[in-house]
Amino acid sequence: MQRILPTLAGLLLASAATVTMAETAAPEGASVYFITPTDGATVSSPVTVQFGLDGMGVAPAGVERAATGHHHLLIDTDQLPAAGQPIPADEHHRHFGGGQTQTSLDLPPGKHTLQLVVGDHNHVPLSPSVASERITITVE
Repeated sequence: MQRILPTLAGLLLASAATVTMAETAAPEGASVYFITPTDGATVSSPVTVQFGLDGMGVAPAGVERAATGHHHLLIDTDQLPAAGQPIPADEHHRHFGGGQTQTSLDLPPGKHTLQLVVGDHNHVPLSPSVASERITITVE
């Protein structure tokens, strides 16, 4: 018994350094997409961005309900958030945990990329990932 406790404590400490959260399964065939703007669009700031979702519903962050999630907007990022990890909250990763399906973005002039990712009640990407195509827009 004395050998088990130190080993268990060591395992707990080791696993705490690499915590991954349980991934929520995505409904089969679920997809997320942009209603507006469209890929290649030239727009002016503020940019109205509308999110579309098929095959599942929208629920606010913190609400665990089957076949639901909420939107995250990636701005000028090159890769999707890590699987099993909460999506960061910063100027490149915008959270819509209230269940919002659109936003208005102030973006500086130039080319920008946008991508949508659906996260679960804990902001963790669904598995498999429900992500839109990355689109490019030009802000005048």
